[in-house]
Amino acid sequence: MPNPDLDARQLESLRSALEKRRGELELLLRSGTDASAPVTLDQQSVGRVSRIDAIQQQQMARASQQQARQTLRRVELALGRMADGDYGYCQHCGETIAYARLEAQPFASLCVDCQQNSETR
Repeated sequence: MPNPDLDARQLESLRSALEKRRGELELLLRSGTDASAPVTLDQQSVGRVSRIDAIQQQQMARASQQQARQTLRRVELALGRMADGDYGYCQHCGETIAYARLEAQPFASLCVDCQQNSETR
């Protein structure tokens, strides 16, 4: 059952935000594959400090891609809940999620109280 606290305009705005975010994440993941490629360990062409810097950048790129994949998964799950009519309900307690929270984070799956409780555990 659709969240009664969300009107059609709000729901469409959230859907649009989710789809936009999905597109941004997909683009980021496609463009980030070069940055996480293995670092060449040829000391003739790259000095030791440059190699260390390249390895650190590679690790940061991998972490960024992992975070993007996780966020993309959350966005896709939110779009799925939207299609099923379950969007806007807390996945833990079942209460409605406030529009302000969904506007700030459209892929949120927990209400503020349940999110805070999960972070303090």
